[in-house]
Amino acid sequence: MTKLALAERVAALAPSPTMALDAKTKALISQGLDVVNLTAGEPDFDTPAHIREAAIEAINRGETRYTPVGGTVRLKAAICERMRAEIGVEYGPDEVLVSVGAKHSLFNAIMALTSPGDGVLLPVPYWVTYPEQIRLAGGEVQYVPIAPEHKNVLTADDIRRALKPNTRGLILNSPSNPSGAVIGRRELEDIAALARERDLWVISDEIYARLVYDGMDAPSIAQFEGMRERTIVINGVSKAYAMTGWRIGYALGPRHVIQAMANLQSQSTSNPTSIAQAAAEVALTGPQEPVEEMRREFDRRRRYAVSRIQGMDGLSVHEPKGAFYLWVNMAPLIGRTIKGRAIRDADDLALLWLEEANVSVVPGSGFGVPDHFRMSYATSLERLAAGLDRMESLITG
Repeated sequence: MTKLALAERVAALAPSPTMALDAKTKALISQGLDVVNLTAGEPDFDTPAHIREAAIEAINRGETRYTPVGGTVRLKAAICERMRAEIGVEYGPDEVLVSVGAKHSLFNAIMALTSPGDGVLLPVPYWVTYPEQIRLAGGEVQYVPIAPEHKNVLTADDIRRALKPNTRGLILNSPSNPSGAVIGRRELEDIAALARERDLWVISDEIYARLVYDGMDAPSIAQFEGMRERTIVINGVSKAYAMTGWRIGYALGPRHVIQAMANLQSQSTSNPTSIAQAAAEVALTGPQEPVEEMRREFDRRRRYAVSRIQGMDGLSVHEPKGAFYLWVNMAPLIGRTIKGRAIRDADDLALLWLEEANVSVVPGSGFGVPDHFRMSYATSLERLAAGLDRMESLITG
């Protein structure tokens, strides 16, 4: 039987390791195994009731047809108002594009701004999707190692060391997936100055901006002088409102870039789901107390998980200031043999925990750092404790 040849752009495309681990974990759970899943990047809370009710009401009103490609007028207005309140930057409706999740928003932005051969700076560790999207656009991924003394917080000096003559853009993610690091205002101001100096565009992924701790805030680089016109801000309702399955993300930026992204979207997915847009509008304009309640619970879990990891021999972690992940250094365990298995990197350790202790984490190789792993604390405190107990028992037993 003839095997059809694949296009080069997809032949080398790597699947998401986080989604793959989550799928494998759920498959084991479906077989009846008691697996503690610490892989998934989604809140374990239900979508707040008033948001769910808004979707039902939209269905009953007959809002089940096509909308404008870039989103409804009402939702765009709600996004503009929410961004004005949160980051203090004014956008008009024609500077907003609503897409099928923030990942789709990122894809549109990268495709619109990256020409073949363009260098795109990517801080390490990075979310697993960024390098693949850059490569799909024909760009060159230019990794930006963060100096160890910066404790996962990107600085302008880190970026400056990675610049090349063909560098055209920079991807920021603060708070970070996987590290939970938050870039402070002073560091962002220096990064903004460098972006202006080198005429770089910036894609700023701010999907976790509402989930910050210890009195921190997560400023947007678009706030700084000269940056609004060179920045695409990416956000959405998935993380803050526990709406991952609703698939609503959005991008804000210069009108001509947003229009180009909308043109791309019009030839791929067209509009996001009308019902989900109605729910997202209510999420952004309605009561915000559920966001704070979820944030406080994440904070409680964060503090517990950090204390447990810091007490385990062979593991260490910088306390994250945002998102809902721990980025754990397991390098001291490399070279050890546990349960008859040699530990060479976090992939080996993650497989050991999954197969011997029924607990699932994501090895750091997919994030560019093979001696770390990411664990999510977006699960109940009880399940989190059970998972940490199993992890500790296996590496200390």
